[in-house]
Amino acid sequence: MNFLSAENISKSYSEKKLFNNINLGISEGDKIGVIGINGTGKSTLLKVIAGVEVLDEGKITKGNSVTMEFLRQNPTFDFEATVLEQVFKGDTPAMKLIREYEKAINHTIIDNDKIIKLTHEMDLIDAWTLENEAKIILTKLGVSDFDAKVGTLSGGQKKRIALAAALINPSDLLILDEPTNHLDNDSIDWLEQYLNKRKGALLMITHDRYFLDRVVNEIIEIDGGKLFTYKGSYSNFLEKKLEREEIEFTNEKKRASLFKKELAWIRKGAKARTTKQKARIDRFDQLENDKIDISEDKIEISVAGSRLGKKIIELQHISKGFNGVNLIEDFNYILLRNDRVGIIGPNGSGKSTLLNLISGKLSLDSGIIETGETVKIGVYSQETYHMDDNQRVIEYIREGAEFISTADGYKISASQMLERFLFLSTDQWTPISKLSGGEKRRLYLLRVLMESPNILLLDEPTNDLDIQTLTILEDYLDEFQGAVITVSHDRYFLDRIALKIFCFEGNAKITKYTGNYSEVKEIIKENEVTSNKVINKNKDMVDVSNQPNKREKSLKFTFKEQREFDEIDFIISDLEEQIAEIEILIGKAGSDFTLLQKLLKDKEELETSLEEKMERWIYLNEIAEKIQQKN
Repeated sequence: MNFLSAENISKSYSEKKLFNNINLGISEGDKIGVIGINGTGKSTLLKVIAGVEVLDEGKITKGNSVTMEFLRQNPTFDFEATVLEQVFKGDTPAMKLIREYEKAINHTIIDNDKIIKLTHEMDLIDAWTLENEAKIILTKLGVSDFDAKVGTLSGGQKKRIALAAALINPSDLLILDEPTNHLDNDSIDWLEQYLNKRKGALLMITHDRYFLDRVVNEIIEIDGGKLFTYKGSYSNFLEKKLEREEIEFTNEKKRASLFKKELAWIRKGAKARTTKQKARIDRFDQLENDKIDISEDKIEISVAGSRLGKKIIELQHISKGFNGVNLIEDFNYILLRNDRVGIIGPNGSGKSTLLNLISGKLSLDSGIIETGETVKIGVYSQETYHMDDNQRVIEYIREGAEFISTADGYKISASQMLERFLFLSTDQWTPISKLSGGEKRRLYLLRVLMESPNILLLDEPTNDLDIQTLTILEDYLDEFQGAVITVSHDRYFLDRIALKIFCFEGNAKITKYTGNYSEVKEIIKENEVTSNKVINKNKDMVDVSNQPNKREKSLKFTFKEQREFDEIDFIISDLEEQIAEIEILIGKAGSDFTLLQKLLKDKEELETSLEEKMERWIYLNEIAEKIQQKN
């Protein structure tokens, strides 16, 4: 079923043409990722499809019964609303009914007749399921206080509430602009699974390359005002784009060669006196207009930073907390010259705090941070509020440095560095106020690098940066002669650059691992399995593989095993019934957050017990079969 068609659509921003005469169709089951350099019009494309911005040309046709839900990159919020009220601000009948019910039960004067009426209406459309699902989604996204005022929350928490609202509102076409920004790694894993199970269609912008590879089945790229479509995952896109660029490069070489010949003919002074000559001049004009800009994706940047001495940065027994809550306690580390450290952990666990302590933006509660005399720290934070919107692009960069030296001793001007960071000479005198959010982030990154640091502290550097800029940054870090410490939720980026991982594991504990993100996740997973085996052993849940010889010599149950074998079917049945009862209670929990949290915890414990019992059932039945065969 075709949900939406965009035909010959065009859109400009100020004097800049974002996309020109492009076509797009979205059908049921499509999961489309939108990519392209910041400033090419990706977010604008989503806005015109969602109907929140007007087209310059063309038309968009949507099915009469097709519903859409749109997560903007910068959502609007009612700061006086609670978290749940914000989530239920949709215009569907179910959302309106849930809002009315929540208002009735929280009113200072309880109207029992009204609540009974609304309860009946909630039952009829099964709105309880939506309310319960919203609370589960919020919890999975790291928002647990459903009654908190939106105005009191951080920017990241607000973005997660907006994402929850987009996910909970039933829709045929879900449109998401950077959904993984401000999510921690566990939340991104959950969102991947959620979107893979979701029915309908999906259109989203994301620069998370693993996320693209695992969720989408089609990629559209906006490049030079044109739209290119690639079926398959991100890996398939890379192959197909390379093929396309090779063909374009070959065709451009042929066009340039022919253009050169025609130019020589034109310069001889040929006059358009005959039809044949007129046609040839027209062909010359067409060849000139058909020129294609061939750009290299990989841009080499090898900037010489100032030399580091023997002493870099030493963290000795450092601790830090806020409002009586410890985030970092008694942490030690000696930073090495070429360290590549990735920092992971849940939102709010203290990752950015650690960077701010190292850079000196925050003071320690206890401990010492010693910094070598030759250390020059470059800090790339999550905020760009320090940028003056009235400044021009090149003026902002020149404030950092007019020239920088390469590792080979050459001088590169601010203008040349801007070109390497995808700001063409025609864009360099643009006021910062006219840049997109992603372009500002790219400009800020270049400013940090222009100051020639020898230690880099990067706080979520992949947020809002396009894939091409991320590739440039990764290539830069490959050649960077100094230490890098980065907080990031981008698993691809961490796999690409990290050699060590600091994992914030709660209770102010930071565990140090050697390896990149994927390697460390495997280590953590193996440690959890080992820990569970120890727990199972303590419960007399013995792994049969630990005693193969014993079973061969004596193929019979012990008294305890025989009793367990006789009872385990009833135990499993009882656990399944308890889980079913808990699920009913969860659906009826309404807005009682305390009860809901308890029920979810009880359900999780029961499911864990059921899984253990099922594993034990398999083991006992295997032994029972062997005993029966032996006899």
